[in-house]
Amino acid sequence: MFGRNFIICSCVFVLSGCTYNDEPVPEIVRGNISSRPRLIQPRVINPKPSPKSVYGNVPKDWLPPSRVEKKWTAIVIHHSGTGNGNAAIFDKWHREGNHWDGVGYDFVIGNGTDSGDGQVEVTFRWRKQVPGAHCGGTPGNWANEDGVGICLVGNFNNTEPTSRQMQSLLKLVRFLQSRYNIPSSRVYGHNTTPGGRKTDCPGRKFLMTRFKSMLGS
Repeated sequence: MFGRNFIICSCVFVLSGCTYNDEPVPEIVRGNISSRPRLIQPRVINPKPSPKSVYGNVPKDWLPPSRVEKKWTAIVIHHSGTGNGNAAIFDKWHREGNHWDGVGYDFVIGNGTDSGDGQVEVTFRWRKQVPGAHCGGTPGNWANEDGVGICLVGNFNNTEPTSRQMQSLLKLVRFLQSRYNIPSSRVYGHNTTPGGRKTDCPGRKFLMTRFKSMLGS
C-alpha cells in the first residue's frame, strides 16, 4: 500500500545555449621533424547533468530557483487532520486563522477531494525558499528553518493515506534526500520531530516505520 551552471572556456557559456565549435584547432609543431600545423581536436567538456538524469522524471517546480536555494537538513511529514483540503484552502486557513504569511507547508499532497489523489502541490514557501510554519510556528524553531514540511491531506487517526499519496510521498522524499543528502534518520513525523510540539500528527494510522523501511538507510 505504501505503495550551474557556468562552464569557463574561451568563448562558451553552457547556460546561454551555445554549442562548442566542432572544427579542429591548429597547433604549430616546431622542430626538425615538421613545421606543418598539426590539428588537435578540442577537448569536450560535458555540461552538468540535467535534473532529470540525476533525480529521475520529477516535476520542474520541485526544483527551487538556484539564486535562492538553501541547504535543507531534514524532512517533516504531516497530515492535515481534515477529510479534505488543498494548498489554497490551507493557505486561507493559515492566513485568517493563524495570521501567518500563508500556508505553513512547502508541499501538499492531495487525497482526491479538493486536488488530485496523490497530486503534489508546491507552495510559495518552497518557491521562495523561506522558513515554514509547520512545527509550532516560526521563527525560532529549527524544523521550520531547516526542515522541509510536507502535508498529506487527510485525518490519519481515522483513515490511512491513499496508495497514490504514499507513492507521491515516497518519490518526493527520495528526491529531497538525494538533492540535500538527507538521511532517513532525519525524516520525521511531526510527532517525532525534536523540539516539536506534542501532537499525534501525522496520525496513528500513518505507519512511519513502514514508510522509512521503504526509504532505506
